[in-house]
Amino acid sequence: MASCAARRRSDLSDLEPAAVVPRRIGVLGGTFDPVHIGHLRGALEVAESLALDELRLTPSARPPHRDTPQVSAQDRLAMVECAVAGVAPLVVDARELQRDKPSYTIDTLELMRAELAAQDQVFLLLGWDAFCGLPTWHRWDELLQHCHILVLQRPDADSEPPDALRNLLAARSVSDPLALKGPSGQIAFVWQTPLAVSATQIRQLLASGKSVRFLVPDAVLAYIDAHGLYRASN
Repeated sequence: MASCAARRRSDLSDLEPAAVVPRRIGVLGGTFDPVHIGHLRGALEVAESLALDELRLTPSARPPHRDTPQVSAQDRLAMVECAVAGVAPLVVDARELQRDKPSYTIDTLELMRAELAAQDQVFLLLGWDAFCGLPTWHRWDELLQHCHILVLQRPDADSEPPDALRNLLAARSVSDPLALKGPSGQIAFVWQTPLAVSATQIRQLLASGKSVRFLVPDAVLAYIDAHGLYRASN
């Protein structure tokens, strides 16, 4: 008669291994000069609607396609950290600030992929204008090897994508972002609540001595005031 221990071992051997649930990681890059409610509300909407485990806000140090940020990388990072503190699943990823070279998105995605399981899903969030500019990005045609792309399109966006993207959209687009399968390789559009706020507008208001209350989180405003950022003397 088999012992109890032997029976337990036999029973355990018949069990199927538990399925590994892929993690769902969003990535939103930008200068965040400064981070504002448009960035944060859009990020939170996507994170909730797609049930992301994390949405990583990734400040860029030397963005190749943007003007040099007005304040230091350290200040921009600190403001993003203030903005997302305690707001799960939003987190900060500072890896681009630790590289002494331009902030190429393909490099960031390759590094992230090396840290994740093969089945984990990565979603790169891009505004419509940034998406239309993809053909000018460094190794842009390799991005979908490492991620899905979520295009954050406002209802008032009426421009057409460039010809270089038309075939890509025809081959890779999925109508429902919740239907994106696998770790990478597809494109979906996500409609965003229009918020008429921009970092340029905020910098201009601050430079003219006007209030930006309710355009940035209170913690970010407190940091700006404490460090005298974006004032006309800077």
